[in-house]
Amino acid sequence: MSFGRDEPVSAPLPPAGPDAMPDASSAVLLPDEEAAPGRAAEEDVTAESEILAQANVELVRERDEYLEALQRLQAEFDNYRKRVERQQRDVVENAATGLVKKLLPVLDTADLALAHGGGEDTKQVAGALFDVLAKEGLERILPEGQAFDPEVHDGVAHEAIEGDDAPAHPEVSEVLRAGYRWKGRVLRPAMVKVRG
Repeated sequence: MSFGRDEPVSAPLPPAGPDAMPDASSAVLLPDEEAAPGRAAEEDVTAESEILAQANVELVRERDEYLEALQRLQAEFDNYRKRVERQQRDVVENAATGLVKKLLPVLDTADLALAHGGGEDTKQVAGALFDVLAKEGLERILPEGQAFDPEVHDGVAHEAIEGDDAPAHPEVSEVLRAGYRWKGRVLRPAMVKVRG
Protein backbone atom coordinates (compact mmCIF):
# COMPACT_ATOMS: atom_id res chain seq x y z
CA MET A 1 0.00 0.00 0.00
CA SER A 2 1.31 3.30 -0.93
CA PHE A 3 0.74 6.36 1.15
CA GLY A 4 -0.09 9.36 -0.81
CA ARG A 5 -0.93 12.78 0.22
CA ASP A 6 -4.62 12.44 -0.31
CA GLU A 7 -5.08 9.25 1.63
CA PRO A 8 -6.03 9.45 5.23
CA VAL A 9 -3.87 7.88 7.85
CA SER A 10 -5.78 5.54 10.14
CA ALA A 11 -4.76 4.47 13.60
CA PRO A 12 -4.79 0.80 14.53
CA LEU A 13 -7.99 -0.34 16.19
CA PRO A 14 -7.96 -2.05 19.57
CA PRO A 15 -8.63 -5.77 19.56
CA ALA A 16 -12.30 -6.75 19.78
CA GLY A 17 -13.81 -9.17 22.30
CA PRO A 18 -14.43 -9.43 26.06
CA ASP A 19 -10.74 -9.30 26.89
CA ALA A 20 -10.26 -6.35 24.69
CA MET A 21 -11.26 -3.76 27.46
CA PRO A 22 -8.40 -2.60 29.58
CA ASP A 23 -8.52 -3.81 33.20
CA ALA A 24 -9.09 -1.14 35.94
CA SER A 25 -6.26 -2.61 37.96
CA SER A 26 -3.96 -2.20 35.06
CA ALA A 27 -4.78 1.52 34.70
CA VAL A 28 -2.03 3.77 35.96
CA LEU A 29 -3.15 6.70 38.19
CA LEU A 30 -1.14 9.78 38.69
CA PRO A 31 -0.48 10.97 42.29
CA ASP A 32 -2.90 13.93 41.99
CA GLU A 33 -5.65 11.67 40.77
CA GLU A 34 -5.18 9.23 43.69
CA ALA A 35 -5.60 11.96 46.37
CA ALA A 36 -8.46 13.83 44.68
CA PRO A 37 -11.42 12.10 46.42
CA GLY A 38 -9.87 12.42 49.94
CA ARG A 39 -8.75 15.98 49.38
CA ALA A 40 -12.22 17.04 48.19
CA ALA A 41 -13.80 15.65 51.34
CA GLU A 42 -11.14 17.37 53.43
CA GLU A 43 -11.75 20.69 51.65
CA ASP A 44 -15.51 20.29 52.26
CA VAL A 45 -14.90 19.72 55.99
CA THR A 46 -12.55 22.72 56.15
CA ALA A 47 -15.04 24.97 54.34
CA GLU A 48 -17.85 23.76 56.61
CA SER A 49 -15.66 24.41 59.69
CA GLU A 50 -14.95 27.94 58.50
CA ILE A 51 -18.67 28.58 57.95
CA LEU A 52 -19.46 27.24 61.43
CA ALA A 53 -16.69 29.34 62.97
CA GLN A 54 -18.03 32.47 61.29
CA ALA A 55 -21.56 31.61 62.42
CA ASN A 56 -20.26 31.04 65.95
CA VAL A 57 -18.50 34.42 65.94
CA GLU A 58 -21.72 36.07 64.73
CA LEU A 59 -23.78 34.31 67.43
CA VAL A 60 -21.32 35.37 70.15
CA ARG A 61 -21.48 38.97 68.91
CA GLU A 62 -25.30 38.90 68.89
CA ARG A 63 -25.34 37.33 72.35
CA ASP A 64 -23.04 40.04 73.70
CA GLU A 65 -25.21 42.76 72.15
CA TYR A 66 -28.37 41.30 73.68
CA LEU A 67 -26.65 40.86 77.05
CA GLU A 68 -25.42 44.46 76.98
CA ALA A 69 -28.91 45.70 76.02
CA LEU A 70 -30.45 43.65 78.84
CA GLN A 71 -27.96 44.98 81.39
CA ARG A 72 -28.62 48.54 80.22
CA LEU A 73 -32.39 47.95 80.49
CA GLN A 74 -32.01 46.49 84.00
CA ALA A 75 -29.93 49.48 85.10
CA GLU A 76 -32.49 51.90 83.64
CA PHE A 77 -35.30 50.04 85.41
CA ASP A 78 -33.41 50.08 88.74
CA ASN A 79 -32.82 53.83 88.36
CA TYR A 80 -36.49 54.35 87.51
CA ARG A 81 -37.62 52.30 90.53
CA LYS A 82 -35.29 54.22 92.86
CA ARG A 83 -36.45 57.55 91.41
CA VAL A 84 -40.13 56.62 91.91
CA GLU A 85 -39.46 55.49 95.49
CA ARG A 86 -37.60 58.74 96.20
CA GLN A 87 -40.43 60.78 94.68
CA GLN A 88 -42.99 58.91 96.79
CA ARG A 89 -40.94 59.55 99.94
CA ASP A 90 -40.66 63.22 98.99
CA VAL A 91 -44.43 63.49 98.46
CA VAL A 92 -45.11 61.92 101.85
CA GLU A 93 -42.41 64.08 103.47
CA ASN A 94 -43.76 67.27 101.90
CA ALA A 95 -47.30 66.41 102.96
CA ALA A 96 -46.13 65.80 106.53
CA THR A 97 -44.06 69.00 106.50
CA GLY A 98 -47.09 70.97 105.28
CA LEU A 99 -49.25 69.58 108.07
CA VAL A 100 -46.64 70.36 110.72
CA LYS A 101 -46.28 73.93 109.40
CA LYS A 102 -50.03 74.35 109.78
CA LEU A 103 -49.84 73.07 113.38
CA LEU A 104 -47.04 75.46 114.44
CA PRO A 105 -49.48 78.34 115.22
CA VAL A 106 -51.40 75.94 117.49
CA LEU A 107 -48.16 75.20 119.37
CA ASP A 108 -47.44 78.97 119.55
CA THR A 109 -50.90 79.59 121.00
CA ALA A 110 -50.38 76.84 123.56
CA ASP A 111 -46.99 78.35 124.51
CA LEU A 112 -48.60 81.80 124.94
CA ALA A 113 -51.41 80.33 127.02
CA LEU A 114 -48.91 78.58 129.28
CA ALA A 115 -46.79 81.74 129.57
CA HIS A 116 -49.88 83.69 130.72
CA GLY A 117 -50.92 81.24 133.41
CA GLY A 118 -52.75 78.57 131.42
CA GLY A 119 -54.15 75.73 133.51
CA GLU A 120 -53.21 72.08 133.79
CA ASP A 121 -55.59 71.22 130.93
CA THR A 122 -53.74 73.54 128.54
CA LYS A 123 -50.41 72.09 129.66
CA GLN A 124 -51.59 68.52 129.02
CA VAL A 125 -53.02 69.26 125.57
CA ALA A 126 -49.94 71.23 124.49
CA GLY A 127 -47.62 68.51 125.86
CA ALA A 128 -49.57 65.70 124.16
CA LEU A 129 -49.58 67.51 120.80
CA PHE A 130 -45.86 68.28 120.97
CA ASP A 131 -45.01 64.71 122.06
CA VAL A 132 -46.84 63.22 119.06
CA LEU A 133 -45.05 65.58 116.67
CA ALA A 134 -41.69 65.05 118.41
CA LYS A 135 -41.96 61.28 117.85
CA GLU A 136 -42.32 61.97 114.12
CA GLY A 137 -39.26 64.26 114.00
CA LEU A 138 -40.21 67.73 115.30
CA GLU A 139 -37.82 69.43 117.72
CA ARG A 140 -38.06 72.81 119.35
CA ILE A 141 -35.28 75.41 118.95
CA LEU A 142 -34.87 77.35 122.19
CA PRO A 143 -31.43 78.96 121.83
CA GLU A 144 -31.35 81.29 124.84
CA GLY A 145 -27.75 81.94 125.88
CA GLN A 146 -26.30 80.47 122.66
CA ALA A 147 -24.29 82.34 120.03
CA PHE A 148 -26.46 83.98 117.39
CA ASP A 149 -26.71 81.87 114.21
CA PRO A 150 -28.66 83.46 111.32
CA GLU A 151 -29.37 79.99 109.90
CA VAL A 152 -31.39 79.04 112.98
CA HIS A 153 -32.27 82.38 114.60
CA ASP A 154 -34.33 85.28 113.34
CA GLY A 155 -33.01 88.34 115.17
CA VAL A 156 -35.79 90.93 115.52
CA ALA A 157 -34.40 93.01 118.38
CA HIS A 158 -30.88 94.04 119.42
CA GLU A 159 -29.58 94.91 122.85
CA ALA A 160 -26.26 96.76 122.76
CA ILE A 161 -23.81 96.07 125.59
CA GLU A 162 -20.51 97.84 125.89
CA GLY A 163 -17.61 97.41 128.25
CA ASP A 164 -16.37 94.29 130.02
CA ASP A 165 -19.77 92.56 130.03
CA ALA A 166 -20.04 92.60 126.21
CA PRO A 167 -19.77 89.09 124.68
CA ALA A 168 -17.12 88.43 122.02
CA HIS A 169 -19.86 87.36 119.59
CA PRO A 170 -23.54 88.30 119.54
CA GLU A 171 -25.65 85.89 121.55
CA VAL A 172 -29.34 85.21 122.04
CA SER A 173 -30.61 86.99 125.15
CA GLU A 174 -34.32 86.14 124.85
CA VAL A 175 -36.53 83.84 122.75
CA LEU A 176 -39.64 85.69 121.58
CA ARG A 177 -41.09 82.77 119.60
CA ALA A 178 -39.80 79.18 119.51
CA GLY A 179 -38.27 77.85 116.34
CA TYR A 180 -38.66 74.29 115.06
CA ARG A 181 -36.69 71.68 113.15
CA TRP A 182 -38.43 68.94 111.23
CA LYS A 183 -36.29 65.81 110.78
CA GLY A 184 -33.09 67.83 111.16
CA ARG A 185 -34.02 70.69 108.81
CA VAL A 186 -35.00 74.12 110.05
CA LEU A 187 -38.73 74.44 109.56
CA ARG A 188 -39.03 77.85 111.16
CA PRO A 189 -36.18 79.86 112.75
CA ALA A 190 -36.55 81.01 116.34
CA MET A 191 -37.52 84.68 116.74
CA VAL A 192 -34.95 86.09 119.16
CA LYS A 193 -33.54 89.17 120.80
CA VAL A 194 -29.79 89.49 120.32
CA ARG A 195 -27.28 90.92 122.80
CA GLY A 196 -23.83 92.20 121.88
